[in-house]
Amino acid sequence: MAKKLERYADCVEVIYDQRHWQLLRQLRSQALEIMEALASANMFSIVHGSVARGDVSKKSDVDVFLPEQSSSFAIETALEAAGFHAKRRTLVQATPAYAFKGYIELEEKSCVSFSLVKMRRTEGEFYKYGGAIELCTLKNDMRVAGVDKQLMLIEPNTIGHVKSGIVGREEEVARFLGVSTEIVHDRVRALQRRDAIGRTGVFIERVLSSEETFEMVLEGLACKNPAVRRRLRR
Repeated sequence: MAKKLERYADCVEVIYDQRHWQLLRQLRSQALEIMEALASANMFSIVHGSVARGDVSKKSDVDVFLPEQSSSFAIETALEAAGFHAKRRTLVQATPAYAFKGYIELEEKSCVSFSLVKMRRTEGEFYKYGGAIELCTLKNDMRVAGVDKQLMLIEPNTIGHVKSGIVGREEEVARFLGVSTEIVHDRVRALQRRDAIGRTGVFIERVLSSEETFEMVLEGLACKNPAVRRRLRR
């Protein structure tokens, strides 16, 4: 079940203990291995979310994303060459207007995702909004600010982070993160709706068999579903 949204009017400082730093190092080490495997095949990637911000927990996953369109075959080949094996492969479209994305779930609660079509500006900004870092930044052990799923702005510091609510501060937060106000308002609406009615589903979620490619499945969906064809035309 999704966590309820937190409410803080003021800043709250969170100090990490040794176990937190150790978990963060472990998750970042996993991300580093995946991103280096992709980089060896000349594919640029980012790690986003709590691993980029630093506010990890035992439930945190390693989420690596490729911002630039790439062949799913090339991605899977690079991962397999580095010893990573897919546990599950899923094609997802959150809503009829959103981009189609491929998700390759790996061992140790890690996932590599990528867009199968060109993303809209706000879809690309989603990652910066939540906090994202590239390989060189990860190697330099840097963390970045971003907003978590409880609509809290996480600002890393040397002893942990400072968190503060973003509702009512959307324009200020957008300027601070260097993203559009549109993406901030969009995420606030989406998460407040989830908070009110519970977990929301996705428009398309299709698990692939071992014989299928992401592109093959997307083509098949387009043949049957007019909404899929309309999004591809856009």
